[in-house]
Amino acid sequence: MIDLNADLGEGFGRWTLTDDEALLSVVTSANVACGFHAGDPSVMRRVCDLAAERGVRIGAQVSYRDLAGFGRRAMDVPGDELAAEVAYQIGALRVFAEAAGAEVAYVKPHGALYNRTVHDAEQAAAVVAGVRLAGGALPVLGLPGSRLLAAAEDAGLVGVPEAFADRAYTPQGTLVPRREADSVVTDEDAVVRRALAFAVDGEVEAVDGTTVTVAARSLCVHGDTPGAARIAVRVREALRAAGAEVRAFA
Repeated sequence: MIDLNADLGEGFGRWTLTDDEALLSVVTSANVACGFHAGDPSVMRRVCDLAAERGVRIGAQVSYRDLAGFGRRAMDVPGDELAAEVAYQIGALRVFAEAAGAEVAYVKPHGALYNRTVHDAEQAAAVVAGVRLAGGALPVLGLPGSRLLAAAEDAGLVGVPEAFADRAYTPQGTLVPRREADSVVTDEDAVVRRALAFAVDGEVEAVDGTTVTVAARSLCVHGDTPGAARIAVRVREALRAAGAEVRAFA
């Protein structure tokens, strides 16, 4: 079994980045932008309505407060402040999820915050504190072996390891920074091959040609990758053909 997630609701006002409607016909979990890196109340409400209608699990994609930089710029935010901002974002999304007859079922950091919590124990603890502050024992998605998953489990939350079909990996099992060349895998056939490698073999080829073990329960296809909806369809079909059950993580 493997979950298929995508980053959705990454628009603002008249600006639209992700093909939410198409992706919500494919994925099993939706990481919904909560307004700090993208998304606004109207976008959040629309995505929650669509997700609830199609039985897709709703997750809060929390971020540093960086709308201009799409949440991908490094920032230093004090722990107490970050915890409050994480809780704020979860609470905002919860209003629209519950109005749609659903719920916020998990939390996933976005961009720079996601990458920071791989190694930074203090920022990871702040994210987890924000999840707890928002109420409920929500599962947390993160990179396998990250400080974030360790902090979540220490706090009694479920840590859900995930992999990225369309991102390049270092030999250490971390994501190649986006500022470096070829950090995003855009070849559709390659994305499908990598998705199968994650789901069937629990591994991926790193940028240096070595094989890295990646035990993941959820697989991400970025909503802002060119042709994301088409890629997601191909990935899901390939997973099913390989005998994998594609459904939201337990």
